[in-house]
Amino acid sequence: MILEYDKICDEILECDGKIRYVGIYDYGELYDKMKQGLKSHLSREETEISLSQAVYRWSTRKKTSEKIGRPIFALAKYEKIFRITIPIGGAGLILISTELDVDVNEIVDKILKIKNKYS
Repeated sequence: MILEYDKICDEILECDGKIRYVGIYDYGELYDKMKQGLKSHLSREETEISLSQAVYRWSTRKKTSEKIGRPIFALAKYEKIFRITIPIGGAGLILISTELDVDVNEIVDKILKIKNKYS
C-alpha cells in the first residue's frame, strides 16, 4: 500500500494550530511540511540526522514490545518544542514538533485518527 505522505502531512499540520512541523520518514525518504510563516529550528541536514536517530531509537523500543506491548508514540520535551514520534507504514515514522503550550494527548489523538485513516 502506497501511503499519501504529502496529504498526511497536510492533514496533520492543519489539525492543530500549535503544530509547527510534520515529517514522515519512510524507505529513506523524507516528506515534510512546516507551518507557514515559521522558521525551522534545524537545518534540512540536521532534520535528516535527527530523523535517522529517531528511527534507531524507535527500533530499540520495538525490542520489548512482546513483553510490554507495541509502542504507540514517543514524546520528548525540549526547551523550545515538544517532539512526538509515531510509527506509520512498515518501518516509517511520523515526526511532529509542536509549541510547548499544548495538550499533547489531545494532539496525539488527532494525529492517530489521521494516521489510521491511511493505514
